Amino acid sequence: MSLSLYNTLTRKKEEFQPVHPPMVGLYLCGPTVYNEAHLGNARGPVVFDILTRYLRYLGYTVRYVRNITDVGHLQGDGDDGEDPMVKAARAQKLEPMQVAQYYANRYRVNMAALGCLPPDIEPQASGHITEQIQMVQEIIENGFAYEVNGSVYFDVPKYDQAHRYGILSNRSIEDQLAGTRDNLAGQDEKRSPLDFALWKKADPEHIMRWPSPWSDGFPGWHLECSAMGRKYLGAEYDIHGGGLDLMFPHHECEIAQSQASHSHTSEARFWLHNNMITVNGAKMSKSLGNFITISDLFKGPAGGLSQAYSPMVARFFLLQAHYRSPVDVSDEALQAARKGYRKLMNGLRLLDKLVAGSLALVSGLNDNEKPETGNQELAKLSADLFTGLNDDLNTARCIASLFNLLRKFNTLATTPAALADVSAEALQEAVQAYRTVVVDILGLHDEPRADAEQLLELTLGFYTEAKQAKAYDKVDQIRAALKGQGIVIKDTKSGVEWAYSEE
Repeated sequence: MSLSLYNTLTRKKEEFQPVHPPMVGLYLCGPTVYNEAHLGNARGPVVFDILTRYLRYLGYTVRYVRNITDVGHLQGDGDDGEDPMVKAARAQKLEPMQVAQYYANRYRVNMAALGCLPPDIEPQASGHITEQIQMVQEIIENGFAYEVNGSVYFDVPKYDQAHRYGILSNRSIEDQLAGTRDNLAGQDEKRSPLDFALWKKADPEHIMRWPSPWSDGFPGWHLECSAMGRKYLGAEYDIHGGGLDLMFPHHECEIAQSQASHSHTSEARFWLHNNMITVNGAKMSKSLGNFITISDLFKGPAGGLSQAYSPMVARFFLLQAHYRSPVDVSDEALQAARKGYRKLMNGLRLLDKLVAGSLALVSGLNDNEKPETGNQELAKLSADLFTGLNDDLNTARCIASLFNLLRKFNTLATTPAALADVSAEALQEAVQAYRTVVVDILGLHDEPRADAEQLLELTLGFYTEAKQAKAYDKVDQIRAALKGQGIVIKDTKSGVEWAYSEE
């Protein structure tokens, strides 16, 4: 079964075929780095990390690009409001790039904790001003943009005559115009309320600015992804991903820019959108104040949650729903995710023991007694792991299949007759499939659950009890075990202490 993905551009599932096989170009819209990332910001990176991992498992050579927005993202989608980077810098009395660097570093640390592989390329908007200016010039040359007082705007009505503005979000120009006010107060430079900025002339107090043929200013938010995607993945590449909230206007504008430039493409063949994280049914959003930062989630309690949740539990929580379905955050949902995650980890711990038991059992049989009848069921359970992944990256179905296979493993581990009914080879193949899907594709790994300090204090308690009972063999055993970990025990007048070995 081949991989199929839901393409927002065509509004249907399509078999995935790369533009230039075996190469695959994947672009994900990254964060605007002016404050801490929240759990909603993590869903896209986790989803597209799974997609990247699975494409590589299928044998493709993936170039994964995830950008950093550090300029141009105004607070209003209508090119109004203040640049949040500048606002944060002013509030903290820092340079904007200090703010960007700090939160970009925090974002990378959080993504790594969630098990996301780093992107192959992580371009920053401020480092690609030249490419963005070049694209604006192309759009002007092709007649789809105009300059007013040093700012450049995309001419949406003119573009719509030759193409279709709204093809991604399935919105007509008429419907969009009906949702705007008749006057253009504060936007009197624009010919139409639908037009959007490609380049903005900087006000005198605006900190972030660059020279251009039109003015000292800064690029529009939508422009960066079109320019950087083209630079690193080509005029047309395979997959562009992002949150559902970016479909309009951000991704819609990206397609228009690419079609109107010298690229003349829809930028990507497949447009994939993950759904939102909600809290009590409302979209998690910084503007609504109902967000839980990733760092706070790990430390807990925060955002109405009663406790902390580990990175792998958070990752499993995001994966137990299909990426195009909303996910609501609650203690109950996260606690259920923790149980499910731990079941899968216990499954990993069972695998080697199960294979060893099978090999020992089979070694005692002659060739005529070698089992075969249970192999078919085990092979089907293993194949089912990939059925969900191939069906639009349905991780929820994949996880359900993992639990089905795990139930079979538990039966084999506790029932010698059932274990004797499968061959060692078939079991090893199923074990490898389970491990590959859990670790390599879903990116889940075991986390240390114990507090080292607490365990050490507990061990010193056992040491004290053994010494008081004059069980010197136990005393020596504990001393030797801790010394093997680089720790020495010191008996002092005030009690038992420990120190790092200096040998």
